[in-house]
Amino acid sequence: MKKLHLIRHAKSSWADGTMADINRPLNQRGIASCRVMAPQMVKAGCCFKQVFCSPAVRAQSTIEQLSQHLPKAAIAWQIEHALYTFDSEDLWTWWRGLDDTLSEVVIVGHNQALTDFCNQVGDQPIENIPTCGYVQLAFEHRSWQALSAGSAQRLSFLKPKMFM
Repeated sequence: MKKLHLIRHAKSSWADGTMADINRPLNQRGIASCRVMAPQMVKAGCCFKQVFCSPAVRAQSTIEQLSQHLPKAAIAWQIEHALYTFDSEDLWTWWRGLDDTLSEVVIVGHNQALTDFCNQVGDQPIENIPTCGYVQLAFEHRSWQALSAGSAQRLSFLKPKMFM
Protein backbone atom coordinates (compact mmCIF):
# COMPACT_ATOMS: atom_id res chain seq x y z
CA MET A 1 0.00 0.00 0.00
CA LYS A 2 1.14 3.53 -0.81
CA LYS A 3 0.08 6.67 1.07
CA LEU A 4 0.05 10.24 -0.17
CA HIS A 5 -0.05 13.09 2.33
CA LEU A 6 -0.93 16.40 0.71
CA ILE A 7 -0.53 19.71 2.54
CA ARG A 8 -1.51 22.99 0.97
CA HIS A 9 0.73 25.83 2.12
CA ALA A 10 -0.67 28.00 4.92
CA LYS A 11 -2.21 31.42 4.35
CA SER A 12 0.25 33.81 2.74
CA SER A 13 0.62 37.55 2.80
CA TRP A 14 -0.41 39.83 -0.03
CA ALA A 15 0.85 42.95 1.80
CA ASP A 16 3.49 43.69 -0.84
CA GLY A 17 1.80 43.67 -4.24
CA THR A 18 5.14 44.05 -6.02
CA MET A 19 6.62 40.86 -4.53
CA ALA A 20 7.05 37.88 -6.87
CA ASP A 21 4.54 35.11 -6.15
CA ILE A 22 7.25 32.59 -5.23
CA ASN A 23 8.58 34.95 -2.53
CA ARG A 24 5.36 35.62 -0.61
CA PRO A 25 5.70 34.82 3.14
CA LEU A 26 3.09 33.46 5.53
CA ASN A 27 0.81 35.90 7.30
CA GLN A 28 -0.13 35.65 10.99
CA ARG A 29 -3.21 33.54 10.24
CA GLY A 30 -1.04 31.09 8.31
CA ILE A 31 1.41 30.79 11.19
CA ALA A 32 -1.46 30.20 13.65
CA SER A 33 -2.96 27.54 11.36
CA CYS A 34 0.34 25.64 11.32
CA ARG A 35 0.44 25.60 15.11
CA VAL A 36 -3.07 24.15 15.29
CA MET A 37 -2.77 21.75 12.36
CA ALA A 38 0.60 20.14 13.15
CA PRO A 39 -0.65 17.82 15.95
CA GLN A 40 -3.89 17.14 14.07
CA MET A 41 -1.97 15.92 11.03
CA VAL A 42 0.04 13.55 13.21
CA LYS A 43 -3.16 12.26 14.86
CA ALA A 44 -4.57 11.60 11.38
CA GLY A 45 -1.51 9.50 10.52
CA CYS A 46 0.89 11.86 8.78
CA CYS A 47 4.34 10.41 9.39
CA PHE A 48 6.28 13.43 8.09
CA LYS A 49 8.81 11.09 6.46
CA GLN A 50 9.87 11.62 2.87
CA VAL A 51 8.65 15.23 2.78
CA PHE A 52 8.94 17.14 -0.48
CA CYS A 53 8.23 20.86 -0.64
CA SER A 54 7.66 23.49 -3.29
CA PRO A 55 10.44 26.10 -3.43
CA ALA A 56 7.92 28.88 -2.75
CA VAL A 57 8.67 30.76 0.48
CA ARG A 58 5.13 30.19 1.77
CA ALA A 59 5.42 26.42 1.25
CA GLN A 60 8.84 26.21 2.91
CA SER A 61 7.60 28.38 5.79
CA THR A 62 4.60 26.06 6.19
CA ILE A 63 6.74 22.95 6.69
CA GLU A 64 9.12 24.92 8.93
CA GLN A 65 6.21 26.07 11.11
CA LEU A 66 4.70 22.57 11.25
CA SER A 67 8.11 21.21 12.22
CA GLN A 68 8.49 23.76 15.01
CA HIS A 69 5.22 22.57 16.52
CA LEU A 70 6.28 18.92 16.32
CA PRO A 71 9.71 19.03 17.95
CA LYS A 72 9.77 15.29 18.60
CA ALA A 73 9.22 14.54 14.91
CA ALA A 74 12.53 16.08 13.67
CA ILE A 75 11.08 16.74 10.23
CA ALA A 76 13.45 16.98 7.29
CA TRP A 77 12.36 17.89 3.77
CA GLN A 78 13.63 18.27 0.25
CA ILE A 79 12.87 21.18 -2.06
CA GLU A 80 11.32 20.00 -5.34
CA HIS A 81 11.08 22.67 -8.02
CA ALA A 82 8.45 20.61 -9.88
CA LEU A 83 6.05 21.15 -6.95
CA TYR A 84 5.86 24.89 -7.59
CA THR A 85 2.88 24.30 -9.85
CA PHE A 86 -0.80 25.08 -10.01
CA ASP A 87 -1.51 22.33 -12.57
CA SER A 88 -2.49 18.81 -11.50
CA GLU A 89 -0.90 17.28 -14.60
CA ASP A 90 2.48 18.34 -13.25
CA LEU A 91 1.69 16.51 -10.00
CA TRP A 92 0.74 13.34 -11.91
CA THR A 93 4.09 13.44 -13.68
CA TRP A 94 5.95 14.01 -10.43
CA TRP A 95 4.18 11.18 -8.54
CA ARG A 96 4.81 8.70 -11.31
CA GLY A 97 8.53 9.43 -11.10
CA LEU A 98 8.84 8.51 -7.43
CA ASP A 99 11.03 5.66 -6.28
CA ASP A 100 8.83 2.64 -5.51
CA THR A 101 10.81 1.89 -2.35
CA LEU A 102 9.00 4.88 -0.79
CA SER A 103 5.71 3.79 0.75
CA GLU A 104 4.57 7.17 2.10
CA VAL A 105 5.22 10.59 0.66
CA VAL A 106 4.31 14.03 1.98
CA ILE A 107 4.17 17.05 -0.29
CA VAL A 108 3.67 20.71 0.56
CA GLY A 109 2.29 22.46 -2.46
CA HIS A 110 -0.28 24.71 -4.05
CA ASN A 111 -3.82 24.96 -5.27
CA GLN A 112 -5.39 24.52 -7.80
CA ALA A 113 -3.06 21.60 -8.45
CA LEU A 114 -3.67 19.83 -5.11
CA THR A 115 -7.47 20.01 -5.17
CA ASP A 116 -7.66 18.94 -8.82
CA PHE A 117 -5.20 16.09 -8.21
CA CYS A 118 -7.25 14.86 -5.21
CA ASN A 119 -10.42 14.94 -7.24
CA GLN A 120 -8.83 13.03 -10.10
CA VAL A 121 -7.11 10.31 -8.09
CA GLY A 122 -9.39 10.10 -5.04
CA ASP A 123 -12.67 8.34 -4.36
CA GLN A 124 -14.44 11.35 -2.81
CA PRO A 125 -14.65 14.83 -4.30
CA ILE A 126 -13.25 17.81 -2.43
CA GLU A 127 -14.54 21.27 -3.29
CA ASN A 128 -11.34 22.98 -2.15
CA ILE A 129 -8.32 22.20 -0.03
CA PRO A 130 -8.02 25.36 2.05
CA THR A 131 -4.73 26.92 3.08
CA CYS A 132 -2.96 24.64 5.58
CA GLY A 133 -5.42 21.89 4.64
CA TYR A 134 -4.32 18.25 4.79
CA VAL A 135 -5.48 15.26 2.76
CA GLN A 136 -4.33 11.67 3.18
CA LEU A 137 -4.88 9.23 0.32
CA ALA A 138 -4.00 5.53 0.08
CA PHE A 139 -3.93 3.08 -2.79
CA GLU A 140 -3.24 -0.62 -2.95
CA HIS A 141 -0.55 -0.76 -5.63
CA ARG A 142 3.16 -1.29 -5.00
CA SER A 143 4.21 1.14 -7.70
CA TRP A 144 3.66 4.91 -7.90
CA GLN A 145 3.35 4.46 -11.65
CA ALA A 146 0.11 2.52 -11.05
CA LEU A 147 -1.55 5.61 -9.57
CA SER A 148 -4.55 6.27 -11.78
CA ALA A 149 -7.84 8.14 -11.81
CA GLY A 150 -10.07 7.05 -8.94
CA SER A 151 -7.50 4.57 -7.58
CA ALA A 152 -6.98 6.17 -4.16
CA GLN A 153 -9.13 6.10 -1.05
CA ARG A 154 -9.35 9.29 0.95
CA LEU A 155 -8.47 8.51 4.58
CA SER A 156 -8.39 12.05 6.01
CA PHE A 157 -9.32 15.59 5.08
CA LEU A 158 -8.52 18.20 7.72
CA LYS A 159 -9.04 21.96 7.60
CA PRO A 160 -7.82 24.57 10.09
CA LYS A 161 -11.38 25.78 10.71
CA MET A 162 -12.15 22.36 12.21
CA PHE A 163 -9.76 23.12 15.10
CA MET A 164 -9.74 26.91 15.50
